[in-house]
Amino acid sequence: MNSIRLRKNNLCIENISALKLATKYKTPFYCYSLSQLKDNFNRFNNTFKTIKPIICFSVKSNSNLTLLKELKKIGSGADVVSLGELLKAIKAGMNPKKIVFSGVGKTEEEIRAAIKKRILLINVESENEAVLINKISKKLSRKTSIGIRLNPNVTGKTHKKISTGGKNEKFGLLYNDCVNLCQKIKRMENLKLEGLSVHIGSQITNIKPFKEVLSILNKILNKTKIDFKFIDLGGGMGISYSNKEKQLNLQQYAQLVRKFTKNKNVKIIFEPGRFIVGNTAVLISKIIYIKKSNNKKFVILDTGMNDLIRPALYNAEHKIVPLKKTNKRIGGNIEFVGPVCESADKFLSQKGFAQIKEGDYVGLTHVGAYGMSLSSNYNCRPTAAEIMVTGSKHKLIRKRQSLENLVNN
Repeated sequence: MNSIRLRKNNLCIENISALKLATKYKTPFYCYSLSQLKDNFNRFNNTFKTIKPIICFSVKSNSNLTLLKELKKIGSGADVVSLGELLKAIKAGMNPKKIVFSGVGKTEEEIRAAIKKRILLINVESENEAVLINKISKKLSRKTSIGIRLNPNVTGKTHKKISTGGKNEKFGLLYNDCVNLCQKIKRMENLKLEGLSVHIGSQITNIKPFKEVLSILNKILNKTKIDFKFIDLGGGMGISYSNKEKQLNLQQYAQLVRKFTKNKNVKIIFEPGRFIVGNTAVLISKIIYIKKSNNKKFVILDTGMNDLIRPALYNAEHKIVPLKKTNKRIGGNIEFVGPVCESADKFLSQKGFAQIKEGDYVGLTHVGAYGMSLSSNYNCRPTAAEIMVTGSKHKLIRKRQSLENLVNN
C-alpha cells in the first residue's frame, strides 16, 4: 500500500491533492496519511501473528500525540526513553503493561515515575542502574519488573551514528557482564528479572545481524538458565528511502524469530518506529529562489535542517518530488538546500530535475520517522505544523509555532 502517490500528475496524500493543502497551510509542514500508518502497523503485526508479540512503538521516532492515540487504538504499546515520552504514551491512553522504558541515563525521577505507573519493564543497562532501581523500589514498597539489555557486539551495518550494538558503544551490557548481573539481580529483593532485551541499531536492511543476535540470545539463555518471561528484540527494521536502499525482508525475519521461540515459553516484544511511521509523511515546502552559481542551480526551499536534520546528521537521502508532475525537465547540477546558515543545510544533489520555478511547491518524502521529532528552533525558526489526512479529510494535529511563542521563550 502507498497512500502518498501521484494521481493524475498530482502528488496526493490519500484522496487529497498536496497542492490543495499547500495553499491552505503555511509551508513548511508535515503531512501524514492515517491509512498508511494503520496499514504499516497491521502489516507488521500480521507478519508476526503466530507468535503474538507485544508491539511497543518507538516514541523517539515520532512523538505526535495524535499519532500515538491512533496507534493505541489498533493495539500498540510504547517504547520510551524519557519521562516526557512516558507521560505522552500514558496521555495517549496506552496500557502501562505495554510500555517498556529503555535508555542508558534514566534519572531517579524517571525511574520513580516508571515504577509508580507500573509499566511492563524497565530495561536495565548497567549494574549501577539495577542497584538504583532496587533502592527506589524498596522505598516505594514495590517489586519492580525489569529487563536486562544485552550488548551483543553485533553491528547493524548501518550509519555509525545509529549503530548501538558494538562493544565500544554506551548501550547495554557485554556478554560476561550481562551474565554476571543476571546472577546479582537474583539477590536484589525488590527486583523481578523478567526480560532480556537487545537493540543493535536503526535502519538495518540486512537480515544477517538479526540472525547473529538471536544466536547470542540463545547462548545467554543456556548460560544463565533463567526462564525469562519476555525477550525484547528492539527495533531497527529498515525501510527503503530511495532506489539505493532495500527494505528489510520482514518475512525472513519472522521465520527466524519463529524458529527462535520454538520450545520457549516467552513473549516477544518488538520496538519498531521507522518501520511503522517512516513512509507515512511528506514534508511540503515552497521554492523561495533558484540561484545559479558555479555551473549549479541551487533550489532554495523554505524548509531547512531545523525541520529535517537527517540529511545533515546522517547523510540521509529523501526523494524530492514536485507537487504537480510535468514531463518537461531542467538539466545541469541541481542542489536542493534550505535557508539555514550552515553549509550542511542541504537535502539532495542530482543531475537534472522536473521543470520547476520559484513559488512552486515540492514534497520531501518518507519523513515520518526522525523528522519532526528531531526538529529544532535553530536560527530562531519556528517549528513546522503537522497535518493528518484521512481519506478526503484533513486536520491540523500540531500548530505551527507562533513567532510570539518563539520570541518569548
